[in-house]
Amino acid sequence: MVSLEVPAGYGLVLAAATSTVFVATYLGSRVVSYRKAAKIPYPHMYATHEQITSAPPARAKLLDDFNRAQRGHQNFLESQGSVVLSMLITGLVYPRAAAGLGATWSVGRVLYAWGYNNGKEEGKGRYNGAPGLLAGYVLYFWSAKAVWDLVQAGL
Repeated sequence: MVSLEVPAGYGLVLAAATSTVFVATYLGSRVVSYRKAAKIPYPHMYATHEQITSAPPARAKLLDDFNRAQRGHQNFLESQGSVVLSMLITGLVYPRAAAGLGATWSVGRVLYAWGYNNGKEEGKGRYNGAPGLLAGYVLYFWSAKAVWDLVQAGL
């Protein structure tokens, strides 16, 4: 039987992983508020291009703001599972790195979503979250390294 010991500092990894639940909730609540302001009924995910281009300017802005909030949230959800899994795996061997990268990713996702809604140029504000995106990619590679180390150790 092989046993796996949870390293000291793994609680920080779990805290960083848990932070993603709060980020998801926060970003989802933003979508709800933008949806109400834009008067987009459920189950519609987005305002269509035609709705936006045919609306008066004030309404078009509300519709576009909703789409941007929705896209920021969707983008988060598209990568959350992979990042959390990578964080948990990396943390088995490199807990402090996993926790730091995970926390950076979570903060970066909020900055990405804010920037996506508030960027002056066509979606360029999302680059505010670039450090978080980079942290996610580093986690992917570091999790592969951690798995390699665990396999080499006979686990």
